[in-house]
Amino acid sequence: MIDSSDLKRGVLLDLDGIIYEVVDYSRHKPGKGATNIKTRIRNIKLDTTIEKTFDAGITLKLADVEQKDMQYLYKDGENYVFMDTQTFEQQAFSPASLGDSIKYLKENMIIYALVHNGEPVGVQLPNAVDLKIVDCPPGIRGDTVSGGSKPATLETGTVVQVPLFVEEGETIKIDTRTGQYLERVQSKK
Repeated sequence: MIDSSDLKRGVLLDLDGIIYEVVDYSRHKPGKGATNIKTRIRNIKLDTTIEKTFDAGITLKLADVEQKDMQYLYKDGENYVFMDTQTFEQQAFSPASLGDSIKYLKENMIIYALVHNGEPVGVQLPNAVDLKIVDCPPGIRGDTVSGGSKPATLETGTVVQVPLFVEEGETIKIDTRTGQYLERVQSKK
Protein backbone atom coordinates (compact mmCIF):
# COMPACT_ATOMS: atom_id res chain seq x y z
CA MET A 1 0.00 0.00 0.00
CA ILE A 2 1.09 3.55 -0.72
CA ASP A 3 -0.28 6.94 0.23
CA SER A 4 -1.40 8.97 -2.81
CA SER A 5 0.84 11.83 -1.62
CA ASP A 6 3.90 9.54 -2.00
CA LEU A 7 3.33 8.73 -5.69
CA LYS A 8 6.27 9.19 -8.05
CA ARG A 9 7.26 8.19 -11.57
CA GLY A 10 7.70 4.48 -12.14
CA VAL A 11 5.47 3.32 -9.27
CA LEU A 12 3.25 0.38 -10.27
CA LEU A 13 -0.34 0.51 -8.98
CA ASP A 14 -3.04 -2.16 -8.94
CA LEU A 15 -6.34 -0.39 -9.70
CA ASP A 16 -9.24 -2.85 -9.89
CA GLY A 17 -6.94 -5.70 -10.95
CA ILE A 18 -5.27 -3.70 -13.73
CA ILE A 19 -1.61 -2.70 -13.41
CA TYR A 20 -0.76 0.92 -14.13
CA GLU A 21 2.61 2.67 -14.11
CA VAL A 22 2.77 6.29 -12.95
CA VAL A 23 4.15 8.24 -15.92
CA ASP A 24 3.71 11.75 -14.52
CA TYR A 25 2.17 13.37 -11.47
CA SER A 26 1.57 16.79 -9.92
CA ARG A 27 0.09 18.08 -6.71
CA HIS A 28 -2.72 20.60 -7.03
CA LYS A 29 -3.72 22.70 -4.01
CA PRO A 30 -6.73 24.89 -4.75
CA GLY A 31 -7.34 28.02 -2.67
CA LYS A 32 -10.06 26.21 -0.75
CA GLY A 33 -10.51 22.50 -0.39
CA ALA A 34 -8.30 19.44 -0.25
CA THR A 35 -5.11 18.81 -2.20
CA ASN A 36 -5.42 16.61 -5.30
CA ILE A 37 -2.79 14.44 -6.94
CA LYS A 38 -3.18 14.58 -10.72
CA THR A 39 -1.51 11.67 -12.46
CA ARG A 40 -0.93 10.32 -15.94
CA ILE A 41 -0.85 6.54 -15.69
CA ARG A 42 -0.08 3.89 -18.32
CA ASN A 43 -1.93 0.60 -18.55
CA ILE A 44 1.01 -1.82 -18.73
CA LYS A 45 -0.85 -4.49 -20.69
CA LEU A 46 -2.55 -2.30 -23.31
CA ASP A 47 0.12 0.45 -23.42
CA THR A 48 -2.56 3.15 -23.15
CA THR A 49 -2.26 6.26 -21.04
CA ILE A 50 -5.04 7.91 -19.04
CA GLU A 51 -5.25 10.80 -16.62
CA LYS A 52 -6.58 10.14 -13.14
CA THR A 53 -6.93 12.38 -10.09
CA PHE A 54 -6.61 11.09 -6.54
CA ASP A 55 -7.40 12.89 -3.30
CA ALA A 56 -4.34 13.46 -1.12
CA GLY A 57 -4.01 11.07 1.79
CA ILE A 58 -5.88 8.09 0.35
CA THR A 59 -4.26 4.67 0.29
CA LEU A 60 -3.61 2.97 -3.03
CA LYS A 61 -2.68 -0.65 -3.67
CA LEU A 62 0.80 -1.31 -5.07
CA ALA A 63 0.97 -3.95 -7.80
CA ASP A 64 2.33 -7.32 -6.70
CA VAL A 65 5.18 -7.45 -9.18
CA GLU A 66 8.30 -9.62 -9.03
CA GLN A 67 11.64 -8.37 -10.40
CA LYS A 68 13.83 -10.87 -12.24
CA ASP A 69 17.24 -10.45 -13.83
CA MET A 70 16.77 -11.32 -17.50
CA GLN A 71 18.94 -11.15 -20.59
CA TYR A 72 17.58 -9.90 -23.93
CA LEU A 73 18.26 -12.54 -26.60
CA TYR A 74 16.52 -11.67 -29.87
CA LYS A 75 13.36 -10.43 -31.57
CA ASP A 76 11.00 -13.19 -32.75
CA GLY A 77 8.42 -11.72 -35.11
CA GLU A 78 6.51 -9.16 -33.04
CA ASN A 79 7.77 -10.38 -29.65
CA TYR A 80 11.07 -9.90 -27.83
CA VAL A 81 12.63 -12.99 -26.24
CA PHE A 82 14.37 -12.78 -22.86
CA MET A 83 16.11 -15.44 -20.78
CA ASP A 84 15.91 -15.70 -17.00
CA THR A 85 19.54 -15.57 -15.79
CA GLN A 86 18.79 -17.93 -12.88
CA THR A 87 16.65 -20.67 -14.45
CA PHE A 88 17.62 -20.14 -18.15
CA GLU A 89 13.92 -20.24 -19.11
CA GLN A 90 12.99 -18.12 -22.10
CA GLN A 91 10.01 -15.79 -22.09
CA ALA A 92 8.51 -13.63 -24.87
CA PHE A 93 7.50 -10.04 -24.16
CA SER A 94 5.03 -8.11 -26.30
CA PRO A 95 6.00 -4.66 -27.62
CA ALA A 96 3.21 -3.13 -25.48
CA SER A 97 4.73 -4.52 -22.27
CA LEU A 98 8.14 -3.08 -23.20
CA GLY A 99 6.95 0.42 -24.11
CA ASP A 100 9.76 2.88 -24.93
CA SER A 101 12.39 0.42 -23.65
CA ILE A 102 12.49 -1.10 -27.16
CA LYS A 103 14.47 1.94 -28.34
CA TYR A 104 17.46 0.99 -26.17
CA LEU A 105 17.45 -2.84 -26.21
CA LYS A 106 20.58 -4.51 -27.51
CA GLU A 107 21.25 -8.23 -27.70
CA ASN A 108 22.71 -9.76 -24.52
CA MET A 109 21.69 -6.74 -22.40
CA ILE A 110 20.76 -7.57 -18.79
CA ILE A 111 17.56 -5.90 -17.57
CA TYR A 112 15.06 -6.25 -14.73
CA ALA A 113 11.86 -7.89 -15.93
CA LEU A 114 8.64 -7.10 -14.10
CA VAL A 115 6.45 -10.19 -13.77
CA HIS A 116 2.87 -10.25 -12.44
CA ASN A 117 1.15 -13.62 -11.90
CA GLY A 118 3.75 -15.33 -14.11
CA GLU A 119 3.12 -12.95 -17.02
CA PRO A 120 5.67 -10.32 -18.11
CA VAL A 121 4.31 -6.80 -17.73
CA GLY A 122 7.36 -4.62 -18.31
CA VAL A 123 11.08 -4.08 -17.95
CA GLN A 124 13.41 -1.69 -16.17
CA LEU A 125 16.53 -0.79 -18.12
CA PRO A 126 19.75 0.51 -16.62
CA ASN A 127 19.67 4.31 -16.28
CA ALA A 128 22.21 4.64 -19.09
CA VAL A 129 23.25 2.43 -22.01
CA ASP A 130 26.16 2.56 -24.46
CA LEU A 131 25.08 2.47 -28.11
CA LYS A 132 27.01 2.84 -31.36
CA ILE A 133 26.14 5.53 -33.91
CA VAL A 134 25.48 3.96 -37.34
CA ASP A 135 24.44 7.08 -39.25
CA CYS A 136 25.23 10.71 -38.53
CA PRO A 137 25.74 13.73 -40.79
CA PRO A 138 29.13 15.43 -40.50
CA GLY A 139 29.36 18.44 -38.19
CA ILE A 140 30.02 21.90 -39.54
CA ARG A 141 33.69 22.73 -39.15
CA GLY A 142 34.29 25.58 -36.71
CA ASP A 143 30.74 25.52 -35.31
CA THR A 144 31.70 24.41 -31.81
CA VAL A 145 30.71 27.52 -29.85
CA SER A 146 27.04 27.58 -30.80
CA GLY A 147 26.23 24.40 -28.82
CA GLY A 148 24.15 23.07 -31.71
CA SER A 149 23.08 19.49 -32.20
CA LYS A 150 22.38 17.09 -35.05
CA PRO A 151 20.41 13.85 -35.39
CA ALA A 152 22.23 10.55 -35.04
CA THR A 153 20.83 7.08 -35.74
CA LEU A 154 21.87 4.45 -33.19
CA GLU A 155 22.42 0.71 -33.70
CA THR A 156 18.91 0.07 -32.37
CA GLY A 157 17.38 2.35 -35.00
CA THR A 158 16.58 5.13 -32.53
CA VAL A 159 17.37 8.70 -33.53
CA VAL A 160 18.76 11.04 -30.85
CA GLN A 161 20.18 14.56 -30.88
CA VAL A 162 23.96 14.70 -30.32
CA PRO A 163 26.49 17.55 -30.23
CA LEU A 164 28.09 18.57 -33.54
CA PHE A 165 31.49 17.06 -32.66
CA VAL A 166 30.14 13.49 -32.36
CA GLU A 167 30.81 11.35 -35.44
CA GLU A 168 29.50 8.19 -37.07
CA GLY A 169 31.07 5.00 -35.67
CA GLU A 170 31.52 6.38 -32.15
CA THR A 171 29.86 4.87 -29.10
CA ILE A 172 27.82 7.19 -26.91
CA LYS A 173 26.06 6.92 -23.55
CA ILE A 174 22.28 7.56 -23.62
CA ASP A 175 20.01 8.20 -20.61
CA THR A 176 17.20 5.63 -20.99
CA ARG A 177 14.81 7.68 -18.83
CA THR A 178 14.97 10.82 -20.99
CA GLY A 179 16.47 9.57 -24.27
CA GLN A 180 19.14 12.24 -24.17
CA TYR A 181 22.83 12.09 -25.08
CA LEU A 182 25.09 12.02 -22.00
CA GLU A 183 28.66 11.58 -23.27
CA ARG A 184 30.99 9.83 -25.67
CA VAL A 185 32.35 6.49 -24.51
CA GLN A 186 36.11 6.10 -24.84
CA SER A 187 37.10 3.00 -26.77
CA LYS A 188 39.10 0.48 -24.74
CA LYS A 189 42.48 -0.23 -26.24
